[in-house]
Amino acid sequence: MTHDDTTHTDDTDTTTSGAPAPADLRPLGSTGLLASPVTVGTSGLGTPASADGSPGPGSTAFATAALRGPNLLVDTSNNYSDGRSETALGDAIRASGLPAGRGVVTKADQDPSTAVFDRDRVLRSFEESLERLGVDRIPIFHLHDPYSVSFAEASAPGGAIEGMLALKEQGVVDAIGIAAGPLSVMLPYVLSGAFDVVLTHNRFTLVDRSATALLEEARSRGMGVFNAAPFGGGLLAGRRGTDGKPSTYAYQAGSPELLAWVALADEVAARHGIPLAAAALAFSTRSELVDSTVVGMNRLERLEQVEVLRTTTIPEDFWTDLDALGTPPSTLTD
Repeated sequence: MTHDDTTHTDDTDTTTSGAPAPADLRPLGSTGLLASPVTVGTSGLGTPASADGSPGPGSTAFATAALRGPNLLVDTSNNYSDGRSETALGDAIRASGLPAGRGVVTKADQDPSTAVFDRDRVLRSFEESLERLGVDRIPIFHLHDPYSVSFAEASAPGGAIEGMLALKEQGVVDAIGIAAGPLSVMLPYVLSGAFDVVLTHNRFTLVDRSATALLEEARSRGMGVFNAAPFGGGLLAGRRGTDGKPSTYAYQAGSPELLAWVALADEVAARHGIPLAAAALAFSTRSELVDSTVVGMNRLERLEQVEVLRTTTIPEDFWTDLDALGTPPSTLTD
């Protein structure tokens, strides 16, 4: 297996094997780790599967490019694409190595058959991930979507948190995180003091600021912050429904009020000569509450497209004009 020697704050030379050093690195909270403004999300990597059940065509090529692109970290999970996301990344690592300083962030998931999510399941999930990825340690390991257990169950002896802490104590992970959606689920984990990192999604974007208090709490505790899905699943990146119009936000049908607000925001962006997607990404990357923004990708051209969006200059007047539209009518309630 390959040792995953992820860049720490006292090690800034990340160029190796022809991979350029990512720019604009910043501390990930007080973890001692670094992150780039964008982290590559790979929830769809490996899908659709090939006939033999392996990751689909092009998956390894994308994984290789992602591990050598402009972003320091690649984010995956035990259950993404039924394990094919990790497998594709592992195939790339085995074939071409892992450039020094780069890291793969992954997550513990409940047992896919029984929904059990206790200490032993966390440890098994970790071992499954190591095997697929072909590494012997993980820099950042998240407890992912603990919806099948209550926080009381997760924090009890033999619970999932005990498993997460055991891995950190063993030195096979540098930092542990909590990654989920609903704020009511996330908050007890953040307040527990057990975690070093938090990952939220769809709740700190141009159209939904509901995670602000959660991220402020995490910041006050020195936690690193990943903010995922800055485009809300595509609505803010121009993704259209079958009728050619924007349709969904955070996996839900967008309300007429939300879609109307986004249409006005798009007009504001056009007046300032920028894509709304660039502003949506900048909302997250420019925030003092966020260390790295996780953007889902699975196509080679998307790596370049997102970097173009990231480096687009957003006029300050744009934010003033956007604020004039009033509070966005988000469809999320938790």
